[in-house]
Amino acid sequence: MVSDGDRQELTRERGQVLATRRREYDEDDVRVRPGKSSRPRTRTRPQHADAVGGFVIAVDRGRYTCVLSGAERGVVGADLPTVTAMRARELGRKSVVVGDRVSLVGDTSGAEGALARIVRIAERRSVLRRTADDDETTAEGRLERVVVANADQLVIVSALADPPPRTGFIDRCLVAAYDADVEPLLCLTKADLAGPEEVLGYYTELELPYVLNRPDSDLDALRALLSGKVSVMVGHSGVGKSTLVNRLVPDALRAVGVVSAIGRGRHTSTSAVALRLPPVPGVDTDPGWIIDTPGIRSFGLAHVSADSLLHGFPDLVEGTVDCPPNCPHTADEADCGLDAWVAAGKADPRRLASYRRLLASRAGDGDARGDSDQRGPGEGDRRGPDE
Repeated sequence: MVSDGDRQELTRERGQVLATRRREYDEDDVRVRPGKSSRPRTRTRPQHADAVGGFVIAVDRGRYTCVLSGAERGVVGADLPTVTAMRARELGRKSVVVGDRVSLVGDTSGAEGALARIVRIAERRSVLRRTADDDETTAEGRLERVVVANADQLVIVSALADPPPRTGFIDRCLVAAYDADVEPLLCLTKADLAGPEEVLGYYTELELPYVLNRPDSDLDALRALLSGKVSVMVGHSGVGKSTLVNRLVPDALRAVGVVSAIGRGRHTSTSAVALRLPPVPGVDTDPGWIIDTPGIRSFGLAHVSADSLLHGFPDLVEGTVDCPPNCPHTADEADCGLDAWVAAGKADPRRLASYRRLLASRAGDGDARGDSDQRGPGEGDRRGPDE
């Protein structure tokens, strides 16, 4: 049957159709309605040649507080001009964290109500990460968080007494620092209550840089180690980290208040904040930045491979030379060379025990929150890392 749309009149005589034939179609007659996903998109992206450089000093619910690159060496404290920015859509899923070097467009005046856009993130020199759990098979272990970017050193603040030092936490911080290619610095507070001999003896093979602080001592030694660097400060509650930050940056509370204005008054004790160190009188050098991370009390290490975990214990590395191939370095491995290494007095047995605890927690064989955070070099485990 030939439909009306398929017939074509050939001739007409006295108003009658004498003959018809089937019409033939070609590709020009076909119309295809484009689907929603087939809309052509350009790969060309804006160059943003007018973008200015910035340094992210705080992050709060999709808003990023930045200082312009030229201001990093300028005014300090709360008077440091800041720019509030949002992330541009073209960045996709790329996260922006404190310490990132970014490119900004839009209103970078820093005036009240002004909003700029972050259009580029510079390649990160270092990335300090953590997970909520050690076991990568758990949801918490798979959730990896970037703490800060572009840090030069990790300042591990630990009290010598009240509370006693927790070497398990320090060990975790060291592993995270070495994995991130960040230099560690041990800052021992409350040196007026106890001596540092036990803690320093525990880490004697590492040649770990350290500084001692008392409530009445000056901070010249610490300031010298912070100068010209971006330093991340971590520590348990009660070790005196907040007091230390307020002594280093007298305007710290006021500066944090200005930064937190983008959060509409929300308390920022759970957010990382970068604070500019005041210049040293008579010294014409970059005083540096400290990044206060009050919310970080422990480091889950699921993101660190078992091989990389050993690099957090450099005093044990040489002892693995005599290990058999693919040695797991666990306590039940009879041929592991680490036992002989420690027996020969070349490493502290407590360091080997701490390393094996971390290995066990990675495998899900131990409670990472209860068995990896000794209170002191000579004491057993009593509290979890988040306490």
